[in-house]
Amino acid sequence: MKTRTSKLLAVMLLGFSILTFSSINLWAEDKAKPNASADIGVFSQYIWRGFELSYDSIVIQPSLTVGYKDVSFNLWGNLDTDYFPDDQAQFNETDMTLSYDKSFGIVSLGAGYIYYGLDAVDDSQEIYLSVGLDTLLSPSLTVYREIAHQPSWYISLGISHSFELPKNMTLDLAGSVGYYFSDDDDFVKVDDNLNPTTDKYRAFHNGLISAGLTIPFWEYFSVTPIIAYSFPLTDDADNLIKSTSFSDKSDFFYGGITARMSF
Repeated sequence: MKTRTSKLLAVMLLGFSILTFSSINLWAEDKAKPNASADIGVFSQYIWRGFELSYDSIVIQPSLTVGYKDVSFNLWGNLDTDYFPDDQAQFNETDMTLSYDKSFGIVSLGAGYIYYGLDAVDDSQEIYLSVGLDTLLSPSLTVYREIAHQPSWYISLGISHSFELPKNMTLDLAGSVGYYFSDDDDFVKVDDNLNPTTDKYRAFHNGLISAGLTIPFWEYFSVTPIIAYSFPLTDDADNLIKSTSFSDKSDFFYGGITARMSF
């Protein structure tokens, strides 16, 4: 599994390099400016759509993004420094996202493809569409469709707002809710005893609220400490999340810091 992930990472890095050099060549031709950023986040826990994907360990999450005009390509990874139950460091996820985003006045539209390269479980693939409004609270709606296995829809509705602070700092507040709609007989509800049922999982799933402080320095760098709280929205979600978590909990308070270089 590790060999497969390493190969996937090599392919992704090659694609990233090709897109980078292609953008540079196009820039030379039409003067459009490509952009790129590199992040590294260190967090107390890895929580994804309400699910607990790490336990009692620090996770390190590097990310690389290159963009040209309305197209961007991102590589993201997760290093669990004390992976449960093996109690050793493990790089257990490498994701690739190819996206297209376009603005029309206050309306922004997006579409993309995500490949989740995972260890221990089958890799996953999603396509998504999004719409956002550049107005009060910046509301956004994103619809994801799993296309590799366990077909399902995940719908996320989010809001966010940034408050300007002295020295170009911002206080960034955000919240979102998610809904899962399963089409797969293996993605099912679980009962109060955490046993699987025969009913496909279709429920308001998770809520997430977060607060971050973006602190820029020099010209191209910033750091962002963040705290977040994830919680289930329904009893069905509570049961499902507990049944998959390492700690038998369904709500999680976690935090960390991200360092970014962008140009």
